[in-house]
Amino acid sequence: MPTTSPRLRTDAAVNRTKILDTAWEVFATEGLGVPMSEIARRAGLGVATLYRRFPTKEDLVAAVFSEQMVECGDLLDVALSDPDPWHAFCQVIGQMCAMQAQDRGFSKACVTAFPNTAQFRASRERAERGFAELVERAQAAGALRRDFDLTDLTVVLLANSGVRGDTPEATNAASRRLVAYLLQAFRADGGAPLPPPAAVSLDAALR
Repeated sequence: MPTTSPRLRTDAAVNRTKILDTAWEVFATEGLGVPMSEIARRAGLGVATLYRRFPTKEDLVAAVFSEQMVECGDLLDVALSDPDPWHAFCQVIGQMCAMQAQDRGFSKACVTAFPNTAQFRASRERAERGFAELVERAQAAGALRRDFDLTDLTVVLLANSGVRGDTPEATNAASRRLVAYLLQAFRADGGAPLPPPAAVSLDAALR
């Protein structure tokens, strides 16, 4: 026999939706550093209610961005089906930077090891494998410079994370312009050889 009344189940579902909607808005505009207590306050709920639904911030972040993380992997799958490896590479760089410019929380969760839940980690690793294969194909086609390193994606995202305009439209426009400059440099005929790649940790740098 059920031990929870329909009313309680409905209230719990409403509270969960409030928490997820509030957390998404906060993470998207202010990043992942906002305390759980502040998220509960903005959702109009007690901290205990939030922690009953999501015992840790990792649980909350994973719930908020789980669908987007899957979409990130899908983006790479679509790119890998493109017969033009250079076009696919440009599309991925552009879309990842656009996503980062629009949503600070997801971009940070996507490119760092946080959250470290099994499902989120699996989706992230799927995207990493896809990007590595995309780079290999673009280089084999002679379109992407041979000294492009996978860690250069870290540098791209770190540079793009610093692009902030007075309005969302200005931020997006500046991000697109930065990407256009970078893609010109990434072409196989992009200029002189680069210095050795830097051992830049996404987790440390963005945290």
